[in-house]
Amino acid sequence: MKPLKIAILASGRGTVIPAIIATINIEIIISNKPDAPVLELAKKYNIKAQYISSEQLISETLKQHHINLILLIGYMRILSKQFIADWQNKILNVHPSLLPAHRGLMNLAVHRAVLTAGEKESGCTVHIVTNELDAGPILVQKPCPVKADDTPETLKTRVQKLEGSAFIEAIKKWREQYATE
Repeated sequence: MKPLKIAILASGRGTVIPAIIATINIEIIISNKPDAPVLELAKKYNIKAQYISSEQLISETLKQHHINLILLIGYMRILSKQFIADWQNKILNVHPSLLPAHRGLMNLAVHRAVLTAGEKESGCTVHIVTNELDAGPILVQKPCPVKADDTPETLKTRVQKLEGSAFIEAIKKWREQYATE
């Protein structure tokens, strides 16, 4: 099998990237925010990085790089139906809960909801992006306990530590089930 050409779309720090680059070759990182820390992180790891706000230009850039798979890592923008159709079954998202629980929520709001609901377990889910928000086919779920003294921030930190291995497993499953090489 040919090596995958993987792109990351990120809006923030890209916290999980250092955990995955030892195993996964990242072709390009694109951010929709010009001052996103993930752009500096890309430089640190010698990964090509660009700020692009237009979805059409993002798609063109991905095609120029012959990208096979897109990872959404803290990408704080809902993708258009057209973009999803253009990249059907080639976009993976990590969500900071055990979906379907707390779908549609983002960042600390997810962890707050877990704590408010009194759940004993949380975690992350890597799924294929579809037009229905946080409802695509689930590839991997990684659970972790919710502790009695957790805050949204402490729970977020624990869940984020699971995201790297979740992505690595999800990419392997995706390749087996969806790759068209």
